[in-house]
Amino acid sequence: MSDTPHPPQQQQRQPGREHEMEPRPQSAMAKYRAAGKLAGKVALISGGDSGIGRAVAVGFAKEGADVAITYLDEHEDAAETLRLIEAEGRRALAVPGDIGNSDFCREVARRVVQEFGRINVLVNNAAEQHMAEKLEDISDEQLERTFRTNIFGQFYLTRAVLPHMPDRGTIVNTTSVTAYHGNPTLVDYASTKGAIVAFTRSLSRQLLKRGIRVNGVAPGPIWTPLIPASFPADKAAHQGEGAPMGRAGEPDEVAPCYIFLASDDASYMTGQILHRMAGRS
Repeated sequence: MSDTPHPPQQQQRQPGREHEMEPRPQSAMAKYRAAGKLAGKVALISGGDSGIGRAVAVGFAKEGADVAITYLDEHEDAAETLRLIEAEGRRALAVPGDIGNSDFCREVARRVVQEFGRINVLVNNAAEQHMAEKLEDISDEQLERTFRTNIFGQFYLTRAVLPHMPDRGTIVNTTSVTAYHGNPTLVDYASTKGAIVAFTRSLSRQLLKRGIRVNGVAPGPIWTPLIPASFPADKAAHQGEGAPMGRAGEPDEVAPCYIFLASDDASYMTGQILHRMAGRS
């Protein structure tokens, strides 16, 4: 893990692309040592083409799961994630499309079940964010788009998957440090992440009778394609320097939280959020 700033860089559209970043995020779980914690499971990960989603996908494959991912249109990144999953001897599936569309989420669930027979683990991870210095700068279109991707997408995909999830399955939702500390230039994004915390806690209560555990992970500043796709080049270069640890984290440093929550190691946890916030409490 490097403590030096990243080179200034910016991407002009969301979601960003991992293969265009310099340096590339550490998302291949190269140093991770598995123990068969997800052997025989089928996992579905939204936004699994890059960043945290890719690291989780590869980590799950290392632990023995077959893995399906969704992504918007980052085909090159998705192909690399599939390669990494299959290199672990696991089956892989990638489905492109917009999780902010409920019809697409139903189609994803149908395709995964058709391919793998069931869905034991769901990771709601896909998200987008857009800087705005003032609330008045957030257009109706941006507000709706951010909510549709970040929280509507979690509702839609979970609703589509639950009929195909056996009892004692697991759901892991990605929230954010911004849900707890706020961010003056990411007001709409932070609001969706706060909603995800409430969604996680409420759904966990609802699904107790089925033995389905619902938890979440709240990352701090992590070096993913969202960073150059969201911020000016100079700001992206210094991402994470204001955190107590003084640097941005890598996807590989976050993915073990998802593995833990998806596995029987977390059998006595539901409705909880694990924080990977670089020292923030």
